[in-house]
Amino acid sequence: MAYSSGRHFLQIPGPTNVPDAVLRAMDMPTIDHRGPDFSNMLLGILDKLRPVFGTDKVVIFPSSGTGAWEAALVNVLAEGDRVLMSETGHFSSLWEQMAKRLGLEVNLIPGDWRRGADPDQIEARLREDKDHRIKAVAVVHNETSTGVASRIPLVRQAIDNAGHPALLLVDTISSLGSLPYEHDGWGVDVTVCCSQKGLMLPPGLGFNAVSDKALAISTQNGGMRRSYWDWGEVLKANERGFTHYTPATNLLYGLDKSLDMLLEEGLENVFSRHRRHGEATRRAVRAWELEILCDSPEEYSQVLTAILMPEGHDADALRKLILERFDMSLGAGLSKVAGKVFRIGHVGAFNDVTLIGTLGGVEMGLQLAGVPHRPGGTQTAMNYLAETAG
Repeated sequence: MAYSSGRHFLQIPGPTNVPDAVLRAMDMPTIDHRGPDFSNMLLGILDKLRPVFGTDKVVIFPSSGTGAWEAALVNVLAEGDRVLMSETGHFSSLWEQMAKRLGLEVNLIPGDWRRGADPDQIEARLREDKDHRIKAVAVVHNETSTGVASRIPLVRQAIDNAGHPALLLVDTISSLGSLPYEHDGWGVDVTVCCSQKGLMLPPGLGFNAVSDKALAISTQNGGMRRSYWDWGEVLKANERGFTHYTPATNLLYGLDKSLDMLLEEGLENVFSRHRRHGEATRRAVRAWELEILCDSPEEYSQVLTAILMPEGHDADALRKLILERFDMSLGAGLSKVAGKVFRIGHVGAFNDVTLIGTLGGVEMGLQLAGVPHRPGGTQTAMNYLAETAG
């Protein structure tokens, strides 16, 4: 790799860049997690999380997002239960595999990885389920592998239209804190999230937001045998500002700061910033005459853009060249789209200049790699950002 005198450009869609203020907040001595300082901090964090999730009951685990996936399933579903899932990309497929390993019966709606969960198909499957064997509908809000954002309010409407009692489980791992989301307002029962994307932290914290309906199932001997992932013990300890386990204290320092940053900017401003950067990126891609993987404009993700390579050109070779020449990391294509797409993350701690640097690096890489394209995408994005700066 060529020597670089500046910072590495980490432009994958997660883990994302951690702001300096958050890094400084974590660079502190670890405190007693049974003492009053920790209790006050955790109670404050839980209060700040409420507007971000749009609900009161949020459980924090020292875990990855994968752990939060498992917690969502084992607290409300028993072995042999049926769950309806939509194939929207690599991560929806991983969640499906986990469900099967846990002994759940998955009713899968297949997809082409270019569109989100189809509310009409969900409603049709639920109407067919006369005996209500389907206990939950599980959907990935923002599919990190494809740049497709499913429309969760329409999924909720589909469940309601079918008159079905199934729970709604939603993965917001790459959307929370970046895209509009309302756990209560959208009628979600379990929300899954983690720390390393819109919340602007390193990996290591997993989250579940829980509806009263989901909590009742969990506390009334519902779900599977569990210990670490049990919501009840965590929520009981949280009432006093403590945790049911040894917490990731320094990550919580960082979370306290990152939540302050989100709330100080204002969530609507955060969402508007991501919409603007998403639009600028797509304008650049179109100007290059390349193809966006998501082919449903109403489902464009505002936090990442997946770009299809022209036939005969390898996305991983392009990514390797850009890393070696410009010290910039782009997201790889995963499983079905490996080598066929590269992903530009525009999520979290991100501004106009960062985006222009990212797009400039991509455009130089396309030229050096001999990828057929029309020059000028970066300038197109610059023009849009200049016109919409406020």
